[in-house]
Amino acid sequence: MIQTIDLRGHKPSPSELINLVPRSLTDVSAAQVAAQQLIDDVIDRGEQAILDQALRFDGVTPRSIRVSQSDIDEAVASLDRHVRVALEAAIERVRMATRAQVPPATTTTLGEGAVVEQRWHPVERVGLYVPGGKAVYPSSVVMNVVPAQIAGVRSIALVSPAQREFGGSVHPTILGAAGLLGITEVYAMGGAGAIGALAYGVPALDLHPVQVITGPGNVYVAAAKRIVGARTGIDSEAGPTEILIIADADADASFVTADLVSQAEHDELAAAVLVTDSPELADRVRSLLDEMARSTRHAERVAIALDGIQSAIVLVDDLSAAAEFSNAYGPEHLEIQTIDPDAVVSSIHNAGAIFLGAYSPVSLGDYLAGSNHVLPTGGQSRFSSGLGAYTFLRPQQIIRYDRAALGEVKDRLHALAESENLPAHAEAVAVRFDSPDR
Repeated sequence: MIQTIDLRGHKPSPSELINLVPRSLTDVSAAQVAAQQLIDDVIDRGEQAILDQALRFDGVTPRSIRVSQSDIDEAVASLDRHVRVALEAAIERVRMATRAQVPPATTTTLGEGAVVEQRWHPVERVGLYVPGGKAVYPSSVVMNVVPAQIAGVRSIALVSPAQREFGGSVHPTILGAAGLLGITEVYAMGGAGAIGALAYGVPALDLHPVQVITGPGNVYVAAAKRIVGARTGIDSEAGPTEILIIADADADASFVTADLVSQAEHDELAAAVLVTDSPELADRVRSLLDEMARSTRHAERVAIALDGIQSAIVLVDDLSAAAEFSNAYGPEHLEIQTIDPDAVVSSIHNAGAIFLGAYSPVSLGDYLAGSNHVLPTGGQSRFSSGLGAYTFLRPQQIIRYDRAALGEVKDRLHALAESENLPAHAEAVAVRFDSPDR
């Protein structure tokens, strides 16, 4: 069911490792032409384009693109009691962990009367995308909204695809989660068109453009985010989910197997990768995978994902080589199930979120760990991070110099300005000292 990559006795170079890691053939650029057409359609035709796209892709025409407050309130009241308790717990835990992501303002005094202040200022308005394809993701509402609120964002618009089963409205569980968080601006729209609507606005809906767009979606959503990236900030071009597990002979094979299957159930393109220095563990996991994959509810989807080129069992000589492979891969989710996970994590540099030990599965991070589950995929964790309060914050420097402090540096400033052939820069300082009355 799952391929084996045997790297024992071989030490690939960093560039070779990058080429060896299993990846799906998902190509965001291949969806860009279609995504651009959908965005242009929304820019040109606004509300009608969104209605037409909903019928085309979601099989339903929303009775109202903007979801009414009464519908949101009804969704909150109708939430399953157990789901509501779980969502409230998730909200509180994510809030607690996210507060640590807001840096305090700092002041640096470089001399008497010479001060530089550093502050972290939130953007004014954001758009949050919550997918609605093979599964319903109220947890993504929590993971998108809470960081924006903790950052201090004042205006939040949430979009999610229209659901045929619910008369073209947003799924009620997603609406209920939004209502629990106090979100009042919700739109039944999805796909690339929704990203375009957030970036450019739709006057007929009183939908104003946003400054940052976040949230996972399919390849067309990712392509749309790439297209509008010059106009608005984005979190990342999220692709299919992925898990990489570093495990040794001490790991419980049933735990490892269950975690691989749990990510494979997301999508046929989901990646499930085990990296181990134990051939015995690899054999046990391989034997368990077939049975566990066949017995799960989404067996067909899981089987396709595990059989895909993006999934593999990777055999390495030791845990040091496992860490090197993981760093080259840059997984969205990294689990370390070894006898000493702290020793292994010290060698890890690239990962969206890291789960240490047998009792920290990725499923915990998806819901109730307190961490955020909107994470970079496709190797992007090698240069970017997951969603957090910092996604919605901009560092700003505030400079305060008095006359004496400026005078202290004016000659050196003059020298640098002349060296760059920018004399007016020096003159802008000199004019402040050309009269003793100033």
